[in-house]
Amino acid sequence: MLTFKKTSLIDAPIEKVWEFHERPDILDKLTPPWQPVKVIKREGGLDIGAITEFQLMLGFIPIRWLARHTECNQPYLFVDIQEIGPLKSWEHRHQFTPKNGKTELTDEIKYEIPGGRIVEILIGWWVDFRLQDMFTYRHEITTKIVESEPQEVNGEQ
Repeated sequence: MLTFKKTSLIDAPIEKVWEFHERPDILDKLTPPWQPVKVIKREGGLDIGAITEFQLMLGFIPIRWLARHTECNQPYLFVDIQEIGPLKSWEHRHQFTPKNGKTELTDEIKYEIPGGRIVEILIGWWVDFRLQDMFTYRHEITTKIVESEPQEVNGEQ
């Protein structure tokens, strides 16, 4: 089992960061434009049982990826797992921790590459590089958008 983790501190309250992740267009916002990923379907928001279906392109080969949410503790955590996809296993924990009026955002992924230890040694570095690339982009976009939106006070801007 391999683990990837990315943490950023966002200058916004936890509720605002959570609400950003509830947006219907969130996956379009957070998918790097250079990654060959297309969102096919998204149902259920962040709640337990919610699903997201993607199509990844591996060269000219389309790969179906279906993720299902297995945990949700608003506004602190949601977890999705791969039900169908290219990896042997995948669990993605999205964690939100309040820090003195700011929010620590942590994405932690535990995954297994199919093919055993030798395949893991051969391509594990590449998978880690792709995750670093993707989540650096996601955290930068989240920070940029959330910090630039006006703060609401008592339901007013």
